Amino acid sequence: MKGTEQNDTPLLKVVLLLIAGLMTFGFAPILVRFATDVEPLALAAMRTGFAVLMLLPFWWPKRATLKMLSENGAKFYLLIAAGVSLGMHFTLWIASLHYTSVASASVLVTMHPVMLIIAESLIFRKNFRPLVWIGVFVAFGGSVLLGLADDTQMDQFPDALLGNSLAFISAVIFVIYFLLGRSIRQHTEWIDYVFYVYLYAAITCAVLTLIWVGGFPVLSTTAVLVGVALAAGPTILGHGAMNYAVKYVSPTLLSTLVLSEAVVAAIAAFFIFGEIPSVLSLSAMVVIVAGVSLSWTRRLVNRKPD
Repeated sequence: MKGTEQNDTPLLKVVLLLIAGLMTFGFAPILVRFATDVEPLALAAMRTGFAVLMLLPFWWPKRATLKMLSENGAKFYLLIAAGVSLGMHFTLWIASLHYTSVASASVLVTMHPVMLIIAESLIFRKNFRPLVWIGVFVAFGGSVLLGLADDTQMDQFPDALLGNSLAFISAVIFVIYFLLGRSIRQHTEWIDYVFYVYLYAAITCAVLTLIWVGGFPVLSTTAVLVGVALAAGPTILGHGAMNYAVKYVSPTLLSTLVLSEAVVAAIAAFFIFGEIPSVLSLSAMVVIVAGVSLSWTRRLVNRKPD
């Protein structure tokens, strides 16, 4: 097959890429906060659009056409579905930060490891030990507690429930995107996969912006710089590292690593914006992280080695 990475890629390379990539996730909500005057759809369109432009010089010399990818097993409609899913994920997540705290949005959007385990159980008929399901319900209880905690801070975030809902839905869509990526990445090189996915994500965000906003708004220099930073950091380095590693590492294990976003984001928001989570919010975050951590200890019954 043309140009796919070898399955004997050194583990150290994957680990280093993940560490570098995941460190950028926590600063994504911080960057968004510097451009809250921009429509979420427009910011998501900039984020993905700039990512495509940055990848173009690297993709073009050894580019693979959609026909070539389909012949190798990566169906074009799956690439489109993954791109649309990613575009919707970015849009809803960025929108959530307009209504709720950085900490709450970051924790809720990282609920996808639990959702992924549920999806694997229901869709792929994989069996999990009882401890995993305990973790699922603990994490779900924590998300409910977090919603109640933000609801008590009406003076600071009067629409926290809306923001939390958007963050939660974006997590659901991310699971769909990740499951699609797991399948597609077995048949494509990293550069081909991320280029097409980001391209379709950018088109999705652009179309949604035209429909919802009625056109592209006039952007400030700060907004453009935030879009460039989001593209280079959380998108290419962050999501790019995940998309590279998903070919070699369990998707569920990878998704739990993104929990670092909530910790980094909450700490950064405290020092930069002075956001101090309530005791109830902190307790809820601990419960969610504990629940997802339990899910990380999962062991499949009769599971083949990764």
